[in-house]
Amino acid sequence: MGQLVCDHVSKVWNSDTADANLAIDEVSFTVNPGEFLVIIGPSGCGKSTLLSMMAGLEMPTAGAMIHNGEPITGPSTDRSMIFQQASLFPWLSVLDNVAFGLDLQGISKKERTERAKHYLQQVGLLKSANRYPHQLSGGMQQRACIARALCLGTDVLLMDEPFAALDVQTRHQMQKFLLELWEGTNKTVVFVTHHIDEAVYLADRVLILTANPGRVLEMIPIEMERPRDMMSKGFEYHRNLFVDHLRSEVVRAFEEQELAEMLDTRIK
Repeated sequence: MGQLVCDHVSKVWNSDTADANLAIDEVSFTVNPGEFLVIIGPSGCGKSTLLSMMAGLEMPTAGAMIHNGEPITGPSTDRSMIFQQASLFPWLSVLDNVAFGLDLQGISKKERTERAKHYLQQVGLLKSANRYPHQLSGGMQQRACIARALCLGTDVLLMDEPFAALDVQTRHQMQKFLLELWEGTNKTVVFVTHHIDEAVYLADRVLILTANPGRVLEMIPIEMERPRDMMSKGFEYHRNLFVDHLRSEVVRAFEEQELAEMLDTRIK
């Protein structure tokens, strides 16, 4: 299972200082087991903060994050975070990177090698098992990170703009790869992106956050068959829908920033 519940979650950074900043405000939603949820919103709206709280890397100031009925109180192998930059150890081979978490759990070398090879095969990297991260392309490095998460037996993949640093062609190949992997494993995926086409191409549902502080603006299902044609009328409809929602929030974010800077200047 991989159900996640965000129950009236708020997050305040520097809460005990004069620089307190409300990043997330009273956000509630449920991610169903096996669902592919994409989160979009203006820069600074708290998308990555929300994902970090799901991972247990940050704690809510108010409300609760819940995984399979239990409050999230810290990191767990049940939930794996995949970042924009591949987080591989440069001194370890690809195989040892994928097996690293199993080593920490005290699993025998034979078993962790077998499991790591199995998941490397799933992501098409078995022939690269003995290479080092610097010998892989960006897309291959991210596939190795996904293999490591799967090797740990994670229920939930939490992905923070994992393909943002890739070129357009590699990015699209990685999107197709991720969908094939997701459909084959039934994992729950929560995916943060700034890229509207990526959201429409990947998601079962798209959560749109408001400009800072992040609140739920809309939760929109995408009821289109996969694989999705980016030139289709349905794709264009959803693209325009999200552009319209984000345009108003981006404008509001800029206006609020300009006002804050004006007030700050006057105070000084």
